[in-house]
Amino acid sequence: MLKRRHFLALAATAISTVPSRAAGKPIRFVTDWKAQAEHGGYYQALAQGLYAKRGLDVKIVPGGPDVNVPQLLANGAADFGMGSNSFIVMNLVKAKIPIRAVMAIFQKDPQILMSHPRRDINSLADMKGKPVLISAASMTAFWPWLRAKFGFSDSQIRKYTYNLAPFIVDPNAIQEGYLTSEPFTVEQKAGWKPKVFLLSDYGYPGYANMLLAPQARIDTDRATVQRFVDATRDGWLHYLKDPAPGNALIKRDNPDMTDAILAQALDKMKRYDMVLSGDGLAFGLGSMTDKQWKLFYDTMRSEGLYPPGLDYRRAFDLRFVRATLQKFQ
Repeated sequence: MLKRRHFLALAATAISTVPSRAAGKPIRFVTDWKAQAEHGGYYQALAQGLYAKRGLDVKIVPGGPDVNVPQLLANGAADFGMGSNSFIVMNLVKAKIPIRAVMAIFQKDPQILMSHPRRDINSLADMKGKPVLISAASMTAFWPWLRAKFGFSDSQIRKYTYNLAPFIVDPNAIQEGYLTSEPFTVEQKAGWKPKVFLLSDYGYPGYANMLLAPQARIDTDRATVQRFVDATRDGWLHYLKDPAPGNALIKRDNPDMTDAILAQALDKMKRYDMVLSGDGLAFGLGSMTDKQWKLFYDTMRSEGLYPPGLDYRRAFDLRFVRATLQKFQ
């Protein structure tokens, strides 16, 4: 099994030349949100010429609240895209839309619940019966899992509109968030640290930050998919070691990003083993396994989110990162 130090040793490998991007194959890659540290490896691969080195002229197109990544992939407006969580691709399977995850950067979903620093809440179970601010999308994602495992009820739901003010001013508030985002923003704006509860620490299954590819691309141009995966993997390895090149491009695409925001996000990715853990540590950065996908499907099927007999294997293709890993063994 590859160990963490082997990954970081690979990340330290110097790049002696950066080929011109002009002659490469044009590739449009759409992210799931505005440029941020959670996209660092992609930007690093672009900044250090890792895509160009493999003959790809990559343009990163930042996402946002009005950007539908699967739709752009389905209609050919993008070549590759980011999938925020396992529900994205599993829902595509349910809808019979042929798009697959070919790589999972985050081995843990960074989804959290957070509270004020109150004495009566020390675990997810302590939140039962208390109001929780969540988004509409979360009502059909992790919320059913919380209902089943911890006895949450829909009467607890309060609407989260991505405005942190209601949470900050209400000492009894509980809110969803992303490990690398909302807690830091609350601390900066409110002057106190929220209590943070990472759902994956309580058994919540699922990958996050996945690379999505249309089935048609996989079937007709597998070599390009492989090259994009290879370069992305190297980009993340380099970003974990020295994020400066990637961060420069992130700040170019999103001026709201500061060095402090980027630094704390990367620190949390490392401290919470978001990238180099689980299948990513056992089989190579970005790896996935049938076992973990089956666990996610079985868990959510038992909560009625997916029908029995759904072919969950159509959500992913395991071949590309395994092919990359073979080069380093």
